Amino acid sequence: MKVMGCSSWGSVVVVVCFMVMIVNPNPGSAFAARQVKMIEEEEKMIRRNLLPNGLGLTPPMGWNSWNHFHCDIEEKLIRETADAMVSSGLAAVGYKYINLDDCWAELNRDSKGNMVPKASTFPSGINALADYVHSKGLKLGIYSDAGRQTCSKTMPGSLGHEEQDAKTFASWGIDYLKYDNCENDGTSPKQRYPKMSKALLNSGRPIFFSLCEWGQEDPATWASSVGNSWRTTGDIEDNWNSITSRADQNDRWASYAAPGGWNDPDMLEVGNGGMTTEEYRSHFSIWALAKASLNELALIN
Repeated sequence: MKVMGCSSWGSVVVVVCFMVMIVNPNPGSAFAARQVKMIEEEEKMIRRNLLPNGLGLTPPMGWNSWNHFHCDIEEKLIRETADAMVSSGLAAVGYKYINLDDCWAELNRDSKGNMVPKASTFPSGINALADYVHSKGLKLGIYSDAGRQTCSKTMPGSLGHEEQDAKTFASWGIDYLKYDNCENDGTSPKQRYPKMSKALLNSGRPIFFSLCEWGQEDPATWASSVGNSWRTTGDIEDNWNSITSRADQNDRWASYAAPGGWNDPDMLEVGNGGMTTEEYRSHFSIWALAKASLNELALIN
């Protein structure tokens, strides 16, 4: 038995360990042959259940800008966060995603209908930012919305522009899309989200698709053929009651989580200052036990 995968950060120390059983039977034995066959059958089952993008074999782990910074983001912050992800050792144990949330784009599209990075905060553009993040061995995520505008109302949504925006994201080197549900046209997420899913699959680049329709239409029951993760709850807050209520809401969908598609009770609040160290440790542990996305490492020192 070997223990692997321990990590910690900042003033909040969280230890994540997982156990790997090493089996070394006689290679020529019937037992070994059965073990190999079982592994092959399990791999086939996983491949059958995966989206064509082949992503999300494990829940995504990384950082998201929203819970700590909200709209106060700019490219220097993102580069420094990528640097910290590497220097802290988190990248080496699997934390790979650096995800921009809302407020990264201008309010209006350009004359060709394309989204435009906000000149005052991302003057080098998203493509250059992606190149920098990739140079660190990390992946860059971005945010849009299945409505006319995003939740901040400071940038356009992708409703009606799914193909165009997916191709834009792919051309920039984006690896992950969080897709919110604000300012929509009143139609069901079951109609709007598959359009972006198809557009991403046709974009020419594998992009992890994170549905954020707030669990309104029980996405665990239908979204495995649409995205790689799906929100099962409303927005999280940095207090213990919010953590426990979202954990309870998410728990009913536990059996739907599997390689390729994961339940998402919303981003981690660890390090944001509203809870005690013990509560943050418990919060992180519950999310890990729930096989949830481990995004939003708020403070990386």
